[in-house]
Amino acid sequence: MAKAKTSNIKSKKAKVTLFRISLTSKNYIIIGLGIILIIIGYILMGISSVDGFVPTVLSPRLLVAGYCVAIPFGILYKDKSVETEEIDTKTEKNDKTETNTKATVSNIKTA
Repeated sequence: MAKAKTSNIKSKKAKVTLFRISLTSKNYIIIGLGIILIIIGYILMGISSVDGFVPTVLSPRLLVAGYCVAIPFGILYKDKSVETEEIDTKTEKNDKTETNTKATVSNIKTA
């Protein structure tokens, strides 16, 4: 009987999932574009005169787009095809653990 209880406890512990960030190649491309925007913004800020349109208007907008839009979007973006693959593997694992726990747990007393 003690073995049945320990296997039941183990199956409950297996259901706990940890938070993880999985970055795909699309995420890295978006983050790379954000870094390119930031580099172009700093280059444009340094090249032109101080009172021009480019260093006072265009360059700060490129920097904000890189820092506040592109890089966070690249980190938070989730690819739908990867998400469905993870769901499929999770359901397969759950099916296997459920069949194992059903086979070991019984309430019938023998002897």
